[in-house]
Amino acid sequence: MFAKTFGSAVYGVNATIITIEVTVGQGLHFFMVGLADSAVKESQQRVEASLKYFDYRMPRQKVVVNLAPADIRKEGSAYDLPIALGVLQSSEQLTPQRNLEEYVIMGELSLDGRLRPIKGVLPIAIEARKQGFKGFVLPLENAQEAAIVNNLDVIGVETIMDAVEFFEGKKDIQPLTTDTRELFFNSQNAYDADFAHVQGQENIKRALEIAAAGGHNVIMIGPPGAGKTMLAKRLPSILPPMTLHEALETTKIHSVAGKLGSRATLVSTRPFRSPHHTISDAALVGGGSFPQPGEISLSHNGVLFLDELPEFKRTALEVMRQPLEERKVSISRAKWAVEFPANFMLIASMNPCPCGYYNHPEKECVCGPGVVQRYLNKISGPLLDRIDLHVEVTPVSFDQMTANRPAEKSEQIRERVIRARDIQTKRFEGGQGIYSNAMMPSQMVKEVCIINDAGRILLKTAMERLGLSARAYDRILKVSRTIADLAGIDDIKIEHLAEAIQYRSLDRENWAG
Repeated sequence: MFAKTFGSAVYGVNATIITIEVTVGQGLHFFMVGLADSAVKESQQRVEASLKYFDYRMPRQKVVVNLAPADIRKEGSAYDLPIALGVLQSSEQLTPQRNLEEYVIMGELSLDGRLRPIKGVLPIAIEARKQGFKGFVLPLENAQEAAIVNNLDVIGVETIMDAVEFFEGKKDIQPLTTDTRELFFNSQNAYDADFAHVQGQENIKRALEIAAAGGHNVIMIGPPGAGKTMLAKRLPSILPPMTLHEALETTKIHSVAGKLGSRATLVSTRPFRSPHHTISDAALVGGGSFPQPGEISLSHNGVLFLDELPEFKRTALEVMRQPLEERKVSISRAKWAVEFPANFMLIASMNPCPCGYYNHPEKECVCGPGVVQRYLNKISGPLLDRIDLHVEVTPVSFDQMTANRPAEKSEQIRERVIRARDIQTKRFEGGQGIYSNAMMPSQMVKEVCIINDAGRILLKTAMERLGLSARAYDRILKVSRTIADLAGIDDIKIEHLAEAIQYRSLDRENWAG
């Protein structure tokens, strides 16, 4: 007999429906065809053990399982459940009252017939609804994630027996539903860290507010213990709340990477990723023989924090240059290519020198001549060119730490950031893929960031006296435009330019002495 079920394969952040055809006929042996990898082929043993556990039998005849289309590579163990149900139907051990072909079925079987959670559930659910399937049968632990998609019956099952009884009509499993919008809006700003907990460092808070308002990348330079990491962790709390579209996009990436965990649902707060400096190139930007999203894609719509930037491998940092410009990662293989979104804010921190105390107000630097410059040279000019704000962080004094003055809450800062972003949204209406000041190309900077004669003289003087490089010119104009937006002013004033100029520390000639 012949049976047909439907599963799905995930490529990049999108899913493709896979048809699983099973026939049982004369002969011997079990055959799996359709470009399946080792994990898929091993399903024979898991399926056989699961069926025996519930007193079903694996046919002792010729069983052929075809995964179509045959030219697409199938990977992973999530095809166990549709293969098992196909075997049962084709061997006449399952007489379905519900049509198997109306459902996408996915799940990894354990040897006792229980279902283990799988990766990539959300893109599969979106594709199932798009292709007109009635429902999605999957492990119970993944059901909350799939329920984000409406107009699709999400059937969570714990064992293969639950799935069999559901299709035979012996068990009525109610589809899981969730109010996605209510869930999303209730947890949009649920951040643990808040700027209200930070004493002092007002100049750094101001710089991060400007970065959040314009989508600018930031590098913080300061000695150990000055609060660089603490401040960076609080940045997501002042970014504008995610839209529902951004939340779905972010959840898809985390689902594909298997980072959501069991019984997870929509990612409603902006992600904050902080990889260790020993990370490989592929883990940072994505890749592998079967490409998976890297840290820069996992921080999509959020913040990527690189602590101790000079300690990262040079090659790992250099592969970030293109994603920082294009806001996406393209990974090509011989026969196909995948694309992962990577629209993130880069926040980096570093010590000013190997010992950490160069330019420290109290402690003396013990690094030898030329050591500081060599340390800074680990960061290439092209990468530094993509960072708009260079901020020097100084340690907080004892008086500031023990002061009881209430600090401004993240919520108050976020309101100003949202107002500035609204101004930019109106400014770039109709612009192709430009949503913030940081994304402006050079030609647009000349049109949008117009300065008067006094501002031009100030900028010329600053570039000459401070030894600012030519690449600092556009960056200063973009940042000053953001400062003006925060103030709600149409024209860039001289004070906006003056503030922007001070955020270019590393562009000064002989900064490292």
